[in-house]
Amino acid sequence: MEHLPIYISIVFVLTTILTIGLLYKATNYSKPVIIITIIWLALQAVISLSGFYTVTNVFPPRLALLLMPPIIFIITLFIIKKGRLLIDGFDVKTLTLLHIVRIPVELTLYLLFLHKLVPGIITFEGRNFDILCGLTAPIVYYYGYIKNALSKKLIIAWNIACLLLLTNVVITAVLSAPFPFQKFGFDQPNIALFYFPFIWLPCFIVPAVLFAHLVSIRRLLK
Repeated sequence: MEHLPIYISIVFVLTTILTIGLLYKATNYSKPVIIITIIWLALQAVISLSGFYTVTNVFPPRLALLLMPPIIFIITLFIIKKGRLLIDGFDVKTLTLLHIVRIPVELTLYLLFLHKLVPGIITFEGRNFDILCGLTAPIVYYYGYIKNALSKKLIIAWNIACLLLLTNVVITAVLSAPFPFQKFGFDQPNIALFYFPFIWLPCFIVPAVLFAHLVSIRRLLK
């Protein structure tokens, strides 16, 4: 990672900060949410800098420690009554706008591909079309919530389509990593996400995007 230009890391750190800011605003400036988020990001930064996630010949993969805790936290919020009451107070408009972070995320992945740290298959030159969600998010935000020109069914359909695109890239990224079950990217495995600051993608940005979709769908269905 020493040969990687510093501006790529800076762009990604700024993307993470933007995600934090939009999530914080969407949760109506919830202090517990921002405190938990910052502690989680700091913890994962320290762990990743120790080289913990670069060990890939163990099972289950250590990458699971980045993905599973946030997912379990999200599931818990949807299961318990207090959690549902909390998320029902979040601002869906801002949660929709949050998806613009997928644009710099995809640009970062492409730059990492050019520097041979991720395979092309997880970029928009491969089978990752997630950037479309970021590009259309401002449109859905403006015409769906500002102008009220889009139906709820259409906004729900957009959220579901973006969830499927997110699922596709996450599965592809995991199967492109140098794990025993690797299926893609043998010429250039997905290794960048084992290093700081890019570990913030699986441990925070992906769960934040997932959370934004799930909350939006719940609110729209209600």
